[in-house]
Amino acid sequence: MHIPDGFLKTEVWATFDLISVPTIGYLSHRAKGAGSDRQVPLLGVMGAFVFAAQMINFPVGLGTTGHLLGSTLLAITVGPVPAALVLAVILGIQALVFQDGGLLAWGANTFNMALCGVAAGYLPYYLLGSGRLRSVSIFLGGLLSVVTGAMLALLMLKVSGAPLTATIFMGSLTMFVVTGLLEGAITVTVVQAIERLNPAFVKAPGTNLPSLKKLVLAAACALVIVGILFASSLPDGLEKVAVSMGMEKHKWVLMQAPLANYEMPVLGSSYLRKSTAGLIGIGLVYAACLLLARLIRRQRMFGGNS
Repeated sequence: MHIPDGFLKTEVWATFDLISVPTIGYLSHRAKGAGSDRQVPLLGVMGAFVFAAQMINFPVGLGTTGHLLGSTLLAITVGPVPAALVLAVILGIQALVFQDGGLLAWGANTFNMALCGVAAGYLPYYLLGSGRLRSVSIFLGGLLSVVTGAMLALLMLKVSGAPLTATIFMGSLTMFVVTGLLEGAITVTVVQAIERLNPAFVKAPGTNLPSLKKLVLAAACALVIVGILFASSLPDGLEKVAVSMGMEKHKWVLMQAPLANYEMPVLGSSYLRKSTAGLIGIGLVYAACLLLARLIRRQRMFGGNS
């Protein structure tokens, strides 16, 4: 669902840059009063895990693929406000380093996935997550996060003049609903795995952190090292929609990224290029989210909850 540069009219991407930049700034300030102190150290490892998971595309039918968005997973594990910040960081690194999503379209992608995606994904969990419907709420959150982000992306394309016919829209909706159902199932599975590894996590997120952080970071590396062997090379949902609307010819690159298409160009085999780029990405995201966590903690230490 990463919108590249060239797909949106100037007034559209500029508007969402003007919305997303100050909103992320505001949330970074408000993060000092959001969530638990014990969740903050998880930002680095959960950000790295979501980045790695987003690299692994899985088939969803109709000649297209999907991948984990991670909005709901992050919102549950680190809190909704930090989750939005982590996703904004991931989207920025993806655009700058891997040419995944446009630099000018960062605000639009952040609005769709980091702001609205997290809000939509966290809402069912907020309403139902403390009772017997906990797993159902997590599943619904995963579904809603994908469908919300996708529909907003399609709306932006439509406003930008894309020929979004009823047939293309219904086909797109079907693809994104299937992707959302898989997102929900994966999110439930990952959250349950975390809770099995650390049973206290439900009541006290962040308890027994050292072992949990190591396991999550190891899982992120394993996803890249092993997962890309099985990842589908078919286009993702938005790429498929763009091709069906003839939008690909409008795509352009503001700045050539060093690891474009998630590949380290100096290496030989395709596997080495992709796995090395993925591991570098994990390191970059982990470091950036670790800095974010320290910023939040410093604000809490010296700024109170005002």
